[in-house]
Amino acid sequence: MIKDHAVVSREAWLDARRMLLQKEKEFTTLRDELSRQRRELPWVKVEKDYLFETPAGTQTLAELFDGRNQLLVYHFMYGTDWEEGCPSCSFWADNYSGTEVHLNHRDITLRVVSTAPLDVLEAYKKRMGWDFTWVSSGGTDFNRDYQVTSTPDEIAAGDVVYNFEKIQGGGEERPGISVFYKNEAGEIFHTYSTYARGLDMLNGAYHHMDLMPKGRDEDNLPWTMAWLRRRDQYED
Repeated sequence: MIKDHAVVSREAWLDARRMLLQKEKEFTTLRDELSRQRRELPWVKVEKDYLFETPAGTQTLAELFDGRNQLLVYHFMYGTDWEEGCPSCSFWADNYSGTEVHLNHRDITLRVVSTAPLDVLEAYKKRMGWDFTWVSSGGTDFNRDYQVTSTPDEIAAGDVVYNFEKIQGGGEERPGISVFYKNEAGEIFHTYSTYARGLDMLNGAYHHMDLMPKGRDEDNLPWTMAWLRRRDQYED
């Protein structure tokens, strides 16, 4: 409940809103510049061969592009022996269905990737009512190469790199986004990856919350997403 919030006249509200609007415009300009700099990052050629288990059969990384030049990968936390997918990754995934057709028309293919077996992913996808393409990278180095899966030995030794720095603790699976480009010669390049709060850009529900009087309303919780449940596990 919000208590003792300032209440003013319509005219005073308009003055305050116009002041904030200027800051919003500045932020938009800065965001556009940051996006431009993101696109100008140098690329790394992908030399390793990866094979993924997909609903269409075993596919290479090149085949995941599905005839397009740009590939957006969401690294969904779903370990090889997990009974359910990560709740927070499930929250993010709730934002994907329905967007693929628009991405496809901008030369972008979206693929969700996890280490769990394909049949497990397909069953969970059906339970959640999603329609995006989800593939398994189990048995490959893909997740480890892009800093989202670690071994128990690496965790015990404090030799885990996430968000481009060494971290202590945590589980074997972490979320992330990786972006790839394939040129006319069929060469594949890793262009970008982001982790942690960098994933916010893919969660439209959080951006809706940011517009509301209570915002995300997470400050007084035991941990940031303590309120979150899988979409079929809320009590009401």
